[in-house]
Amino acid sequence: MYRIALKMLRGDRAKFLGLLFGIAFTAFLVTFALSYFAGFMTRGFALVSENLSADVWVMDPAVHSTEMTIDMSETVLQQVRSVKGVAYAVPLSLHDIDARFADGHFQRVQLIGIDDATLAGTPLPPDGSSVSLLRVPDAVFADAGGTKGKLRSPRYEKDHWPHDGAHLDAPLRDLSAGDELQLNDRRALVTAVTHTLPRFPPRPLLYTTLSNVKRILPSESRYITFVMVAAQPGVAPQTLAKRIAETTGFRARTAEQFKADTVRWYLVNSEDVGDMTAMLILAMTVGFGVTGIMLYMFTYENLKQYAVLKAIGASDRMLLAMIFVQASVSALLGAFVGIAACAFTGWGIEVSGLDYPFRFMWFGPLTGILGVLVVSLTAAAVSVRPVLKLEPGIVFSEH
Repeated sequence: MYRIALKMLRGDRAKFLGLLFGIAFTAFLVTFALSYFAGFMTRGFALVSENLSADVWVMDPAVHSTEMTIDMSETVLQQVRSVKGVAYAVPLSLHDIDARFADGHFQRVQLIGIDDATLAGTPLPPDGSSVSLLRVPDAVFADAGGTKGKLRSPRYEKDHWPHDGAHLDAPLRDLSAGDELQLNDRRALVTAVTHTLPRFPPRPLLYTTLSNVKRILPSESRYITFVMVAAQPGVAPQTLAKRIAETTGFRARTAEQFKADTVRWYLVNSEDVGDMTAMLILAMTVGFGVTGIMLYMFTYENLKQYAVLKAIGASDRMLLAMIFVQASVSALLGAFVGIAACAFTGWGIEVSGLDYPFRFMWFGPLTGILGVLVVSLTAAAVSVRPVLKLEPGIVFSEH
């Protein structure tokens, strides 16, 4: 009987292909939405991902993400370094500040302060230059941070810091080594342009030493946002994090724990999560509509065949099982096509170099398959009603 159900499914190829397209579209949207979510979540904890040497992150007890932070007193650094099992601990400072460019325009950037002694946390310049360039007086490393066209400088020398006012309409080029900026009316010299992990939300980044941060922001009384800790050999990061929290009273999380904390924070606070949920609901709604209509058309146009099967003794349960087999096979085939299309789209985004938050992870395809199965089986349950109410004699009399 199930073989008959599959032959009925393939009988009208046009409708069968339309059904597969509707299911594939649903699987594509669901998988793409979750891949987008995974992508911007990954960018949300990019600060943690780019500092692989940090086993434990120490922060104010109220901080639960890399996005919403508050600074701590410099005494926290010595407290953390005194904890048993700490190999080394270095400070990291995050501050939002307006940067003024040579033509007069300004841009909000994130100023990241790095430990002067070790330069731990400094991204490597792509041209092979040394991170020691950050020790040049007033030096900063500039990074787009996932933005486009935010770090721009005048193309011509005559438009650099003109004495006759801002040249806001001057032709621009990408910021490069040797350009100068103003940060809080202080000089900043770009000694390298880096390409580290994009951020979410996207923002231009300026890396500099902690001593430079203090010079640029002299009114601040606290500068340390995080303390990055490396564990001694043989000491588990979870054990060290717990020990630091108990000893100092500050929040201490392993790198993986801090990533998970950041994801949870975005789930609660980010409006993009609501956008993703709306996309999923739209995908399920469209898929239910298309799949439901196509399955109903299949069922209605095959009433005569179902009537014959009912007349020769097929039970309602058997006919119901046949329809659900049709729906399940269509769902799995359509899901495969949709997920493959999503994977190909992700590959195209990566190959083309588009700066788009897309990360194809295991839960995306799994949710896509489960989603279309739910949609297809629900649609099948709706479309089975004419078959269950079918009277074989009435059908034969009409033909």
